[in-house]
Amino acid sequence: MSLADELLADLEEAGEEEDGLYPGGEGGESDGEPGENQAAGGLEDIPEEMEVDYSGTESVTSIAKLRHSKPFAEIMDKIGHYVGNQRKNSEVSGPVEADPEYRLIVAANNLTVEIDNELNIIHKFVRDKYSKRFPELESLVPNALDYIRTVKELGNNLEKCKNNETLQQILTNATIMVVSVTASTTQGTMLGEDELQRLEEACDMALELNQSKHRIYEYVESRMSFIAPNLSIIVGASTAAKIMGVAGGLTNLSKMPACNLMLLGAQRKTLSGFSSTSLLPHTGYIYHCDVVQSLPPDLRRKAARLVAAKCTLAARVDSFHESAVGKVGYDLKEEIERKFDKWQEPPPVKQVKPLPAPLDGQRKKRGGRRYRKMKERLGLTEIRKHANRMTFAEIEDDAYQEDLGFSLGQLGKSGSGRVRQAQVNDSTKARISKSLQRTLQKQSMTYGGKSTVRDRSSGTSSSVAFTPLQGLEIVNPQAAEKKVAEANQKYFSNMAEFLKVKREKEDKV
Repeated sequence: MSLADELLADLEEAGEEEDGLYPGGEGGESDGEPGENQAAGGLEDIPEEMEVDYSGTESVTSIAKLRHSKPFAEIMDKIGHYVGNQRKNSEVSGPVEADPEYRLIVAANNLTVEIDNELNIIHKFVRDKYSKRFPELESLVPNALDYIRTVKELGNNLEKCKNNETLQQILTNATIMVVSVTASTTQGTMLGEDELQRLEEACDMALELNQSKHRIYEYVESRMSFIAPNLSIIVGASTAAKIMGVAGGLTNLSKMPACNLMLLGAQRKTLSGFSSTSLLPHTGYIYHCDVVQSLPPDLRRKAARLVAAKCTLAARVDSFHESAVGKVGYDLKEEIERKFDKWQEPPPVKQVKPLPAPLDGQRKKRGGRRYRKMKERLGLTEIRKHANRMTFAEIEDDAYQEDLGFSLGQLGKSGSGRVRQAQVNDSTKARISKSLQRTLQKQSMTYGGKSTVRDRSSGTSSSVAFTPLQGLEIVNPQAAEKKVAEANQKYFSNMAEFLKVKREKEDKV
């Protein structure tokens, strides 16, 4: 994260701190649930005491009093007693809150919150004191416990950074290299014996409190199968113990909606000057549990909502002491894992589907005179047939210069016949009656003198003929043709009828 991003994050956190001062803001309790004020403690919300400068404080015991308090000692003694004398998981009669061990578990969870507050106070005290010797260490080691362990190991001698096996168990090699380089150029001054002794006392107290907190967690986790078996199966005993402790008990947890349960343990503020790169808004203990963290980052928020919803159901089952063997918890966890697998499945391969067969059937063809005339009008003409016909192995000329390859086919060539002729289909040709045929034939007959135009004969024909007997004679050259035509009309035309020939009876010999 760059310096500009850190500055913007600090400004946003400052705005959230101002909102928390007013009722109903983030500093108040949400939904009025008991134990929400406890969630404001610990590493989530920094107490106001930590903003005080502890550089002038003489001893750590004057500000951190939990370690030597009576409640702390009583709870730790009871935990040691129950750990040494563990009882079997038996049926709980009545509400689980009435069980003495359950009350101890709730008190131990509350004590862990107070321990976190105390660790933050001690860290602030050590940081203010040690900044005199090594001021740059605060920015190089942001974690509170790692900082305290490093201060205890180094002390006044900063040369211990090099080849220190104990320090290698606390920090990474890269951090150790940066710390050693920075320690060689630091402007800090040496600490006195009294200051160094008070620092070691504070470090020992912080490490002892951290050890007590881990001991409490181990005990609570070992008894979660007795208190909340179904909830422990889903998110694990450690996360279940943290959730139940922050909520203020199993009964309060069962009354809480899933949207609020998901935010339990949300980290709202950071220590001043520390990097906030690890902070995620609206994420709590459930988001950081192993079940959710096993998924890819883009699915974790969605998974946290699902797990929170199932944890709410499991907490309600546990609060009524149902399914002590954890059957409901196993079923809910299987459902969660099944949905996780479904989310991570690759998308199905899209199959290209062919278009469906058209539903239109064959249309009914209409017949009649109009349809026949339309076919004759739209039919291929002779000119189009000849234009479409090509001669094999013959190079043809293009008809137009702009249309390459467009030719006239066999048009205009020998044997092409008439250029245009109406296309008539014999199967659809209209039939003509005999009376209509006679009428059409009479109209085509020639009456009167023949002309060269009508007869299509030669223009040099004449009615004057030269004969060897009388020389010039005027004759009718079509007289013989007319006689033949009349005979053909009578006997061989389409209008000719059957003639009854009368034959005279021959005389018998």
